[in-house]
Amino acid sequence: MPKLNEIIRSTPKAELHIHVEGSLEPEMMFDLARRNGVSLPYRDAEEVRRAYSFGNLQEFLDLYYEGMNVLRTEGDFCELADAYLRRAAADNVVHVEMFFDPQAHTGRGVPPGTLMDGLERAIARSRARGVSVSLILCFLRHLTEREAFETLEAAEPYRDRLLGVGLDSSEVGHPPSKFARVFEAARDMGLRLVAHAGEEGPPEYVWEALDVLGVERIDHGNRALEDDALVARLRDDRIPLTVCPLSNLALRVVEDLAAHPIKRMLDLGLLATVNSDDPAYFGGYINENFRQVAAAVGLSPEDIETLARNSLEASFTDDPRSGKSSRS
Repeated sequence: MPKLNEIIRSTPKAELHIHVEGSLEPEMMFDLARRNGVSLPYRDAEEVRRAYSFGNLQEFLDLYYEGMNVLRTEGDFCELADAYLRRAAADNVVHVEMFFDPQAHTGRGVPPGTLMDGLERAIARSRARGVSVSLILCFLRHLTEREAFETLEAAEPYRDRLLGVGLDSSEVGHPPSKFARVFEAARDMGLRLVAHAGEEGPPEYVWEALDVLGVERIDHGNRALEDDALVARLRDDRIPLTVCPLSNLALRVVEDLAAHPIKRMLDLGLLATVNSDDPAYFGGYINENFRQVAAAVGLSPEDIETLARNSLEASFTDDPRSGKSSRS
């Protein structure tokens, strides 16, 4: 295992499934709450950590949205993203395609420019350190199509800062097809398309994400393995899956990490990748996800190298350090 840990540490990789708001550590949450005069329903950071026990996706989301209420200023968003990007660099991440949820901020009065300028400041610092970063704007699927269109319209002044759009939040009961017209409009703007599908939702949601939304990458996708025809489609078309082992464990997508499907995905020839999702809430950044799932399912050094190589291939860049778009 020490040798495997060294391979994980030293292998360059991309992170393609990371919600910047999900990197809000309890200590930073309390610091920002004090700075901004925000009351929290917890006494200290340790009490917050004890609350990080989720039975399902919705229980996590309730706490997730409550926590991000402390993010108010451009400096807050810069500090949040910068802290994550420094951790990513320490894990030998050379390229990040970072999700953010503008509706969760504009809905409580944060101007889009405050969010975008704060993130851009952190991204500039990261690029100066040699880690390229691109932004993917995610629509909250529990909100309406109209609200998603309004968010896309509000993002137009920042089009040159965006790589693509995605779809996240509560999956069950909110199929991808609900946002077909929004994704068509985003495609017309030249944005790349990804979507969360097949985490708690059925394989049909993955089919919809591919055939109705036209996405180029599936975020999660665990339940795709229930459908042999879908597995063949993902394999034959080299559709990447951005898989998040510790998230899956925390949210009871798998009951035990030893039952995680990442090894089976590799054995089936799928373009699977390892990512951290919301690392502050789920117990580990990208290398910790690699370490724990490798130990649990018996990944080999070759498997680790394949997963890292997959992440670079699955990114929307030719050179993960360049930020140049490539996959089509």
